Amino acid sequence: MFAKTRMLRACSFRMRSKHERGRPPRGENPRRVVALVPAYKEVDSLGHVLETLKRQTHPPDRIVVTLDPHKQKQRTRELEQIGREAGAEVWHSVGNKYKKAGNLNGALAELLKTLSDDDAVLVQDADTYLDPHFIEVTRRKLLQGYDAVGGNFRGRAGGGLCGVFQRNEYARYARDTGRKKGKVLCLTGTACLFRVEALKDVLAARENGQLPAADGVYDTKVLTEDNELTLALKHRGRRVVAPSRATMTTEVMLTWGDLANQRLRWKRGALENLFDYGLTRYTLEGWVRQAIAFLGATVSTIYVGSLLWFVMTGAGVRIAPFWIALTAFYAIERAITVKARGWRVAMASMLVIPEWFYDLFLQGVHIRALAEAALRRERNW
Repeated sequence: MFAKTRMLRACSFRMRSKHERGRPPRGENPRRVVALVPAYKEVDSLGHVLETLKRQTHPPDRIVVTLDPHKQKQRTRELEQIGREAGAEVWHSVGNKYKKAGNLNGALAELLKTLSDDDAVLVQDADTYLDPHFIEVTRRKLLQGYDAVGGNFRGRAGGGLCGVFQRNEYARYARDTGRKKGKVLCLTGTACLFRVEALKDVLAARENGQLPAADGVYDTKVLTEDNELTLALKHRGRRVVAPSRATMTTEVMLTWGDLANQRLRWKRGALENLFDYGLTRYTLEGWVRQAIAFLGATVSTIYVGSLLWFVMTGAGVRIAPFWIALTAFYAIERAITVKARGWRVAMASMLVIPEWFYDLFLQGVHIRALAEAALRRERNW
């Protein structure tokens, strides 16, 4: 057992583990994988998260659970006990004011000193369960020359109809990523394997002004630190991918309010990240998608407004054959893109109206994100 405290840029860490670990000579034990799991309140899921790590076909060489002090000290003690019983190292942050990003920055600032450039760090959420081949698949991609490898996630049960729509959405995202052979705009923060050399390169580029300034690997000033780090890696010429076989499950938002807040943060954060980096070869697709999303939201708003006007004025609604054909096409597309979840879900998706209202919900959140970014409203999450 040992303990030590070091002051870091974003926060400091007190590290305690069963056995002291010295810094290995450079080049020794290449391709080691260290799993880094930041936790705050995930008492119900952390134990299973650590079990899925140990049951990997290529288990990590080390597992580090990093804890932020919770206002309920009992919860922090419970998380620590879960981590220790699972055989993980447990580190405690001190003075972190930047939530998950600050927690990770503090841990990485300490951890990267002990790792060689050829090693890898797996960063994953404390409520994400990796499928058995996740590390094996992502590690193989690093050996093929990639610098950061994410994955595709499925939503776990719960959340009623709100959860159903999210699980459908995740299935469609995974299908789209597979069709593009792993090309993604953003590496998911739920779980991602990074080459240590790439993380050190990002740190150096932030310090010398080649990337937006930040107090560590992750930018604590942004709403979507995972998206910003993906852009940072790409602008350093680093290769990123999300292979279809790198899979996991994660929690879904259980209420519409929680979902709205989550997506508002995602959409506004992604937009602000684009503004930070400007128009480059690596942000062009993101800008195009923002424009398409805005156009879609505008068309939907006009369509719904026109429909309500017809109903309220008593002018009646005449459904042209074109719209009938378009609706049929939409129904078929909804079913095909979610067929991986089973025929019952696919058939339910053909009802069109529920899926359509979910799309309108997301478009409404997107419009709000645009408005808040334009008005520079205070960001809270």
